[in-house]
Order: sequence, then C-alpha cells, then structure tokens
Amino acid sequence: MYAVIFTAEIKQLDDDYSATAQRMRDLALSEFGCLDFTSACEGGQEIAISYWPSLEAIQAWKQHPEHKAAQAKGRSVWYARYDVKVVEVLRAYASPGETGQ
Repeated sequence: MYAVIFTAEIKQLDDDYSATAQRMRDLALSEFGCLDFTSACEGGQEIAISYWPSLEAIQAWKQHPEHKAAQAKGRSVWYARYDVKVVEVLRAYASPGETGQ
C-alpha cells in the first residue's frame, strides 16, 4: 500500500475549491482505486493523505484530466505553495475494534 501526503500553504479558498475538492475525493475513491482519503485545514495550512493499492493507480490519478485541471487551479488560485510525498506504507495497525483486529 502507498500513501500520498499533500501539504499546502493556503492562499485563497472559495466556493469552487470546496466543490472541486469534494469531486476529486469522490472520483479518486470511486474510479481510481483510492482506498481512503483524509484531509484537514488549520491556520493557513492544509494536509491531505490518500491511500492507494499501487504506484500505477497513483500515476493514473495524477494524469486524469479533471485532476490535472484541479492541480492547475490549485497552483494559480488556491495555494501559495504545496508539497507532495508518495510513500510506501510498511506497516499499518489500529486500536482494537477499529478494523476488526
């Protein structure tokens, strides 16, 4: 399993951002094999972590036309700066009862 960690310094968020963020989440989960997607904003910072079954799924998502359009708008309007890390999850566990363990 892999995780994509997106962090950003927010420049300006608007109504289009909220709708686009929801659409991107829904699309990633329903059509690109994303396993889970979590995000939060605090202060002028945003973090989003998505989990994927393969590097190929991440690459397909990165290249999707709607996602590319959202990336462009993020660079030009919503974010002052951003950083993306793709990492391999070597171990994952949760408290008892959370995942049926």
